[in-house]
Amino acid sequence: MRVIKNYLYNAGYQILIMLAPIITTPYVARVLGAHESGINTYTNGWVTFFYLIGQMGITLYGNREVAYHRDNKHERSRTFWGIELMQLMTITVALIAYLSAVLLFSTTFKEYYLLQTLWIIATGIDVSWYFMGMEDFKKTVVRNTLVKLISIVMIFVFVRSRSDLWKYILLLGAAQVGGNITLWPYLRDSIEWVNPREWHPFRHFYPSLLLFIPTITTQIYLVVNKLMLGRIGQPTALGQFDYSDKIVKLVLAIVTATGTVMLPHVANKFANGDYQGVRESLYKSFDFVSSISVPMALGLMAISAKFAPWFLGKGYVEAGAIIFFEAPAIIFIAWSNVTGTQYLMPVNRVKEYTISVTAGAVVNIIANLFLISKFSAEGAAVATVISEITVSFAQLWMIRSTIKRRLLFKGIWKYLCSGMIMYIVVLRFNQIMNMNIVNLVVQVTIGIVVYVICLIILRAPIMSQAKELFQKKYKE
Repeated sequence: MRVIKNYLYNAGYQILIMLAPIITTPYVARVLGAHESGINTYTNGWVTFFYLIGQMGITLYGNREVAYHRDNKHERSRTFWGIELMQLMTITVALIAYLSAVLLFSTTFKEYYLLQTLWIIATGIDVSWYFMGMEDFKKTVVRNTLVKLISIVMIFVFVRSRSDLWKYILLLGAAQVGGNITLWPYLRDSIEWVNPREWHPFRHFYPSLLLFIPTITTQIYLVVNKLMLGRIGQPTALGQFDYSDKIVKLVLAIVTATGTVMLPHVANKFANGDYQGVRESLYKSFDFVSSISVPMALGLMAISAKFAPWFLGKGYVEAGAIIFFEAPAIIFIAWSNVTGTQYLMPVNRVKEYTISVTAGAVVNIIANLFLISKFSAEGAAVATVISEITVSFAQLWMIRSTIKRRLLFKGIWKYLCSGMIMYIVVLRFNQIMNMNIVNLVVQVTIGIVVYVICLIILRAPIMSQAKELFQKKYKE
């Protein structure tokens, strides 16, 4: 039950992170327009590389190390102080490098680049990895909810025209800083003060560096399509793609929330020698994400054509096609989230994980070079799907000797069949109904009902898991 509760908390947190901009998206898309939104995306894409370099692989490494030492307060406290000191040092170097690059080489958008600096500062004080390692997600969700809600209100109040782009960037960065600061008071009861001589921050450098390589590589093929689209295409096309990508990532956040929850859970089992438990967790998690990623991807594809211009505005008709082409990535990211984040990472098979995401990054860059020039934003969406397929199948190949892939996919045909039937039904309703909030709710509800009925008829594995969970909860 603890894992399920943590999943719900983290799913809520991930949705909150994505929902904050999504709630304001219809308003901001109209007020700023695609051109100014593209400027924000472009400048934020560059600052992302710098704060990722400063953060190195600390989010994953710190999460895993805290999970390893969860039962020893002194050891986990020593681990925390050492990792956080190293994070502050590397972030300081990244901040200096970023400011130097902006002041020396930037000729356009300089003021926007400087405002994006807040994201680097926020990364330096981020301790969410500690609470993830402790499998304590409630605190993160509750504290950040308030900060995000305040930032949403402030965007509606202060961002009123295209000239307010600087205010929008400032508010987003300040919200990130504020959210990270609010986690620090909770550390008081969870860790103890340790003599700085015991911190040894540099002993964490090499292992976190090993995790930094797959982390930055992963971000490359998440961000590079936007940067390449900004250079090869136009800011307007980038704005169309960015909002489409945000909508897809919102749906994806619900699926990938399992990764953050399961990493410390599996890492703790691995540290205690429970290898059978590690494999069982993997099988169940893979089946779970398959059961929810398939209908989410197909459902989004079914409503995308009318949803995009209704949600974003009449100037975003092209976004519907972009969402349609990118949505299948949800399924493949869900799979690689299990095989990579939930298995290869916690059992310390970092090299194989790195190879897989590097392959995805290379494929993404090559695909973008050919597709963006010919198909613009839609090409970038297709390139994203191709790269995610590469990562998923590379990881599935790498785990073949320790994991029975037949067990991973034993129920996938049932989810795909149920999903396709749901897609056809929802698509038909979408074609004959005008898009508004009521009709959107109706279409989503119909999709859920049709999908669940199909799962019951086909006796999909997820239904057995749900039944066991209900019986266990009922006994409690």
